[in-house]
Amino acid sequence: MADAEAICEAVTRPNMRFVPIKTVEQQAILSVHRARQGFVKARTSQANQIRGLLSEFGIVIPQDQSIGKRLPDILEDAENGLPGTMRRLLERLNDHLKELDRQVKS
Repeated sequence: MADAEAICEAVTRPNMRFVPIKTVEQQAILSVHRARQGFVKARTSQANQIRGLLSEFGIVIPQDQSIGKRLPDILEDAENGLPGTMRRLLERLNDHLKELDRQVKS
């Protein structure tokens, strides 16, 4: 009831501006932007998860450094104490991160 009253009030005001209805194409573009935001959020989350898992093994990747550039070296380093299970997990997580990055770019 309050919404209906507010709508009636707004319509009677002479200097009220109304938002134009979006076209189907505008809605589609906005959907693409929202989906991209989701990919960016998921990519950031994945990168932070990788950083957190590595930090549990004493390997720290600072926020200003790219995980994609550092992770191959970390996985190849046989003396950093990462067990095989962890290396395989990190490879899978890195593949997922690359896929998310590809989605963001496309």
